[in-house]
Amino acid sequence: MPRITEARREARRDQIRAAALRSFAAKGYQRTSIADVVTESGLSAGAIYGHYADKGELFAAVAQHVLSRRDDEIAAASHEGVPPSPYEILVLLTGGMARDLADGRVLVQLWSESTVDPALRAVVQRVVGSVRGVLGDALRNWFATRPDLAPDGPDAAAQLLLPVVMGLGQAFIMQRALLEDFDPDAYLAAAEAVLPR
Repeated sequence: MPRITEARREARRDQIRAAALRSFAAKGYQRTSIADVVTESGLSAGAIYGHYADKGELFAAVAQHVLSRRDDEIAAASHEGVPPSPYEILVLLTGGMARDLADGRVLVQLWSESTVDPALRAVVQRVVGSVRGVLGDALRNWFATRPDLAPDGPDAAAQLLLPVVMGLGQAFIMQRALLEDFDPDAYLAAAEAVLPR
């Protein structure tokens, strides 16, 4: 029997995560079953369970994947010449959520479920730690180019602004997922007016 390469295993995990993302976004975490993911993916239950032990583990993997894409975008922008401003960081953080409503819906569900599920709360803590690290580095890099806005140094300025940028990102995601009349462009324009430039 031929061995499956790690690249092929990761491609299968991507396929499962994509199907699970669509299922969770459409039906919610509580109402989605592994059978729904099987139907959405076209794979067998054994194929799903070969990669994920249960629905909670799959949900955590989906949420981690959604957030890691934002990390990658922000980290890449931070290393491409001029560091992004706090507003540009917020745009990068929310950009995928503006394009794909499913990402935001899954994150809102994750935040809700993590208040009562210790395993999901651990995932949130781990992923938020990663997001904080990437955002903090990006803000620190920007403040290093703007010492006039960082009298106590770039580290202190980044630490001070980090929870604000994260809060603006979470509020964007929440409103985008829940409010039918939410205007992402107006929200970001207002954020640009209040964030340092």
